[in-house]
Amino acid sequence: MKRVFSGVKPTGHLTLGNYLGAMRRWSTVDQHRADSLFCVVDLHALTVEHDPGRVRRLSHQAATLLLAAGLDPQVCTVFVQSHVDEHARLSYLLECVATDGEMRRMIQYKEKASAERDRGGSVRLSLLTYPVLMAADILAYGTDEVPVGDDQAQHVELTRDLAVRFNQRYGHTFVVPRATHPEVAARVMNLQEPTSKMGKSDDVGPGIVYLLDEPAVVRKKIMRAVTDSGQDVEYDREARPGVSNLLEILAACEGGNPEALAGVYESYGSLKKDTAEAVVELLRPVQQRHKELCADPAYVEGVLRDGAARAREMARPTVDGAYRAIGLLPPA
Repeated sequence: MKRVFSGVKPTGHLTLGNYLGAMRRWSTVDQHRADSLFCVVDLHALTVEHDPGRVRRLSHQAATLLLAAGLDPQVCTVFVQSHVDEHARLSYLLECVATDGEMRRMIQYKEKASAERDRGGSVRLSLLTYPVLMAADILAYGTDEVPVGDDQAQHVELTRDLAVRFNQRYGHTFVVPRATHPEVAARVMNLQEPTSKMGKSDDVGPGIVYLLDEPAVVRKKIMRAVTDSGQDVEYDREARPGVSNLLEILAACEGGNPEALAGVYESYGSLKKDTAEAVVELLRPVQQRHKELCADPAYVEGVLRDGAARAREMARPTVDGAYRAIGLLPPA
């Protein structure tokens, strides 16, 4: 059976983009077709200035939402990255085969480092090297497939490069994984800035639909979404990014095709209304299950504890093998 690994970073409240781009596929497809691991990658949240208490709260919320979205701990492994030491152990070995040039070419590093400098802050070394930690997350488990959004494809390619290089230098140790992408809404865009990704944010963004937004808030945000000049409803990512984003969201919610849906609507208003209602109905069961899980925190803690134990058992042989292969003495 193939092995799948993916994770979510607790740097902000999870969004509709996280759900449509990844989490729904994890629960409906990936956990049932493969030996799957899904992780709250909390170590990655430390690469920028952060509030420790907030990281803990968001990590717990993210884990709870993964379960609310349909991940079944009897079918897949759900855990927190920092609970499994093998991630950090393997990360250093991979830093020893990665190059400075590879790290600095990462698009997300360039964007985030520039943003930090614009704010007058310093850039942490971990921001430069975190793609290697991401590679360790994946390679530690013999992962075959990594379901990711388009913005993470470059990191999976780096992971492949590091796996191949390590295998060539030190003997076959790692499975070389590949990225997989959902067919629709792999990258949901911001409702107010439809050329930018709907990412997690520290602020309450009017263009970002969060998974725990109340229905009235969801409707308000979508009804106020930026559209485009003209009045025709057409699907064209380049010329009509606002309308195309709404069509992709609606298509992803209802299992339709955005180009076909464009022919159904004669006005932006009716498209927005139907999209808003589709999103509200999509999120309703997730929010209800999240409420139930919050009332039983011991259950969530138990899932994470058991998941970490299973993950350690799976990762340790590969990481121990990598330590031997690269030339380190085994412990006495």
